[in-house]
Amino acid sequence: MEFSSKLLQNAVNEMSQLPGVGKRTALRLVLHLLRQPEHQTFQLAEALSKVRAEIKFCKSCHNISDKELCEICENPNRNEQLICVVEDIRDVMAIENTSSFRGLYHVLGGKISPMDGIGPQDLNITSLVEKVKSGKVKELIFAMSPTMEGDTTNFYIFKQIQGYNIQTSTIARGVAAGNELEYTDEITLGRSIVDRIPFEASLKS
Repeated sequence: MEFSSKLLQNAVNEMSQLPGVGKRTALRLVLHLLRQPEHQTFQLAEALSKVRAEIKFCKSCHNISDKELCEICENPNRNEQLICVVEDIRDVMAIENTSSFRGLYHVLGGKISPMDGIGPQDLNITSLVEKVKSGKVKELIFAMSPTMEGDTTNFYIFKQIQGYNIQTSTIARGVAAGNELEYTDEITLGRSIVDRIPFEASLKS
C-alpha cells in the first residue's frame, strides 16, 4: 500500500495493530478521523491517553476501575459471600448485562494454557485462594469459557481450595462447549448462572 504522506502511513500502521483491523480498515478509520472536526479527533486521542495512563485494577477483584475498589466491590447490596470466577474483564461485563448475578467477581486475567506459556503463577489465583482462606466466601462459581483451558483452570483452583469449607459450582452447560463466554447471548448466559451445578458434578460428566 503506497502512501503520499509519512504521517498518514504512521497513523495507519499504528491503527492496524488493533485486533481485527487490517491495513485497509485502518486507512478508512484514519481518513474518517481526518474528515471529522479537529476537536473530535483530539477528544478521542485524549480519552485513549487518559485510559492508558489513569486506569486502575480493583485491588480486590482485579476488574478495571477508576478507583482502588471497583463499583461492584464497593456496592453494599452485593453478596460478598458469593464470588464468580471469570477469565477476563469482558466476562464481567457479559454477566452483568444479564442482571442475574448479585455477588462479587474475581478476574483471573487469563486461563492456564501451557501451549501459550501461561501457568497458574501468571494468573490472579493466589489472591483468590487467600479470599477462600479468610472464611468470608461461602461459594465460588466457576464461570470460565467451556474450553479445555477453562476446564483445566477450574480444576486447578478446585484442587487449591479443597479442604476449606466452601461450596463450588460451575455455570450450566447451556453455553456450548468451546464457546467464549463474551459471545454467548444474555439469556443463555443468565440461565447458566441461575442454573449452576456443583463443580464436582461437572467432573463426572
